[in-house]
Amino acid sequence: MSRVLMLLPFLLLFVSGVATARPLTLIYSGNLDGELEPCGCSEAGNLGGLKRRATLIDQLRRETPHMALISAGGLLRVEGAGDRLKSEYILSGFRLLEYDAVGVQWGDLAFGPEFILGAGLPWVASNWQGDEMVKSRRISRGGVRIAFFSWLDPEASPLRQMQGEQRLVDDDVARLNKALHRARADGALVILATQLPAAQAARQLGLGDVDILIQRAAYEEYGEPFMQDDTLVLTPGSRGMRLGRLDLEVADGRVQSWKHAVLPMPDSIADAEKMKDWYDNYNAAVKAAYLKRVELRKQREQGQSPYVGEEVCQACHQAEHETWFASDHAMAYDDLEAVGKSFDPECIQCHVVGFDKPGGFVDMSITGHLLGVQCESCHGAGRSHVEAAGKTALPNSGWKREDICAQCHTQPHSPGFDFDTYWPKIRH
Repeated sequence: MSRVLMLLPFLLLFVSGVATARPLTLIYSGNLDGELEPCGCSEAGNLGGLKRRATLIDQLRRETPHMALISAGGLLRVEGAGDRLKSEYILSGFRLLEYDAVGVQWGDLAFGPEFILGAGLPWVASNWQGDEMVKSRRISRGGVRIAFFSWLDPEASPLRQMQGEQRLVDDDVARLNKALHRARADGALVILATQLPAAQAARQLGLGDVDILIQRAAYEEYGEPFMQDDTLVLTPGSRGMRLGRLDLEVADGRVQSWKHAVLPMPDSIADAEKMKDWYDNYNAAVKAAYLKRVELRKQREQGQSPYVGEEVCQACHQAEHETWFASDHAMAYDDLEAVGKSFDPECIQCHVVGFDKPGGFVDMSITGHLLGVQCESCHGAGRSHVEAAGKTALPNSGWKREDICAQCHTQPHSPGFDFDTYWPKIRH
């Protein structure tokens, strides 16, 4: 084929007035799931966190002028009393990242709409009933216009079973489709975020006017993009450990080509200086809340503790104690102090004996003998075993070794944990 014939399609596009393709870099993220900085008590160390994310985002902004930054939401997760404080700091820290648009998920509404609306983030909830939430956001980068939408599945609402439920969102798919069609007709690149899987989103919502769909997040790891008919589907990871990067060529609001990469955030990425005061304030607030909790526990604790501490165990189990004493388990609390986390309940629970249990660790001054991951962390409270001269079995005596380790070495707290690799370090 001659060179002229090879160029003919491009010459025809030029003559017909079709716009030249423009570059656009889309940096996207999904569920943070309440992880201000994901725990990573493993040889691989921590991965992610808002302080490193800020550094990476600032670097990308300097290197990539046509960059848009979006999130599918899911910043918060509420499981305990201390999560409200952490949620406040997640929202204030996320604001420092200067996202262009953030979708809303049901988990973000655990403390009510007012809680997140006061955070100053660019929230989007396209089927929100009232006027408090923006229904879509328009973003412009290098001549490319983006229309970002976010759909909250009414069927997944945690409020559905409550008596006198006040509906926060509607199920008017026709109204959503009209807004999507209007944005696409205006020449915008249409992005829709939802917690629905892609196939269900196609059936339930229709994706005819959606250029890019951000579907339900996978656990930690980002998925490979794929096409659902004419829609490019992205699958973000969770826990804030990575970012997704999509480099696009866009003409008339339509994707002409794309290239995808996942950006990890290991400890080689420095913490952003602009996040220092925010992080210091967070740790100070966590410490204050912890000390208050300690005082309440001191008042509540009565009677004899079921825990005896490692020195009592040593009397009968000298060889096992020597193995433990030489292990990282014995230094587990010191490791927390080294990183300023000895006042964070989420960390303390797996670095001392019996934290938040009757008679367990309270603080160094009154339960210093329960510091570190000791015998009773794995085998259960030992007082009845000691007082019966070993004739009473320990609480966890019938457990498999893998299950004993799994009390703390879970995927969220110890990513990369492998029993066969770790067991030789503590075998006894």
